[in-house]
Amino acid sequence: MNNKKNIVYPYMPNSVEHIKKEMMDELGIKSIEELYSYIPKHLRAPEKMNLPEPLLSEIELKEHVEGILSKNTSCSENISFLGAGCYRHYVPVICDEINSRSEFLTAYCGETYADHGKCQAIFEFTSLMGELVDMDVVGLATYDGGQATCTSLRMTNRITGRKELLVPKTMNPEILLQLRNFCDFMTITEVDYNPKTGQMDLNDLKNKISDNTAGVFIENPSYLGFIEEHGEEIGRIAHENGAVFVVSADPSSLGILEAPVNYGADVTCGDIQCLGMHMGYGSGQSGYIASKDDPKFIMNFPNHFYSLYENDRGEFGFSRSLNQRTSYGVREKAVEYLGTNTGLWAITAAVYLSLMGPEGMYELGKNIMYKAKYASKVLSEVKGVKVVFNGSTSFKEFILNFDESNKSVEKINKELLKKGIFGGKNISKEFKELGNSALYCVTELTKKSDIDRLVKELSDILK
Repeated sequence: MNNKKNIVYPYMPNSVEHIKKEMMDELGIKSIEELYSYIPKHLRAPEKMNLPEPLLSEIELKEHVEGILSKNTSCSENISFLGAGCYRHYVPVICDEINSRSEFLTAYCGETYADHGKCQAIFEFTSLMGELVDMDVVGLATYDGGQATCTSLRMTNRITGRKELLVPKTMNPEILLQLRNFCDFMTITEVDYNPKTGQMDLNDLKNKISDNTAGVFIENPSYLGFIEEHGEEIGRIAHENGAVFVVSADPSSLGILEAPVNYGADVTCGDIQCLGMHMGYGSGQSGYIASKDDPKFIMNFPNHFYSLYENDRGEFGFSRSLNQRTSYGVREKAVEYLGTNTGLWAITAAVYLSLMGPEGMYELGKNIMYKAKYASKVLSEVKGVKVVFNGSTSFKEFILNFDESNKSVEKINKELLKKGIFGGKNISKEFKELGNSALYCVTELTKKSDIDRLVKELSDILK
């Protein structure tokens, strides 16, 4: 086993010597080095890489991986108040049961044009999302909510021919970074906010909007948790200046909050991780884009549409529509490159939404809003803690400021972790003007006793 040439990796069929030889014979080469010779030497590692010896036994490999995983601490062992884009929502067992079926189990979109079952499942996703956001057209799920936002705002350039975007200064900073890369040919200008409420500063918006503005964007609820109350007026200002109004909305809020289209949004987008997906960094994120039934919007979606189809014999089925817009149609003529989609999560979201129904989504939103209200109220009574933007109503998340405590968020979070609590996300560097602050999150899984425990532990830490 010490002779590396004789190692056959059980999970890599092509590591079998005679198969490797057959492949090299087919290629007309005598050694694998001949393949690598095309890679410039300065890009190749000249020495043997410092890697551990392979574990060829399944038992040893399993023990090794479990040893690594055991170092993790999760929300199962700790109370979590972390959110900021990835949330701990309840995932009904039926979501995992259905999305783990072999018919669906691929995170990629799959060949839906040859698979009518998968085609129907994604059609159901777009239909259910359409009902939730009250819009006519919904595309296949995007890679994540960030991509959904970036694509929606890039669409505004294609629709208007303009190259300026106005976004709130309270915007999710990670998605803003993504947007600066995605729309690097556009000018992105941040609009100020009211320091007491977080609401967009309408005077600043009026001063900055112009004939060059392609799109005006808001998050509602915002990244910092408050509900933007001036959506209708923001949309009116955008439209008066010929700009497209784009709103990112959290689907878990839409059982109780007005759908963005009803206060003027032309395009709605966001992340669907809250619809039946477990927390998972590097996976489990997915996004949606929806618009009005208007060709100028429809023809600028880069992702697939799914619709009902009737053939010449009067038979109905499901099919992709308007494929010529996409890079799957003619790559060089596509409105935008269509990258990896997350068809599995679209199916999962369809299962979740069909299970919850309108009443379930209403109960979900009400549950979260009540808990956010209760948490911000009792935490505001802790000495050294101040709730930021308390002039606005919060959904799911809110900001706690610790300036008066003389302890940094980092130190407070370390002390909370010792007590089995994940504190809020430190936003002191992302939003310096908000001081020593953290973004706290509650969901339907947060119990009243969890919030009361946080109050007690913070009181002890800050006394």
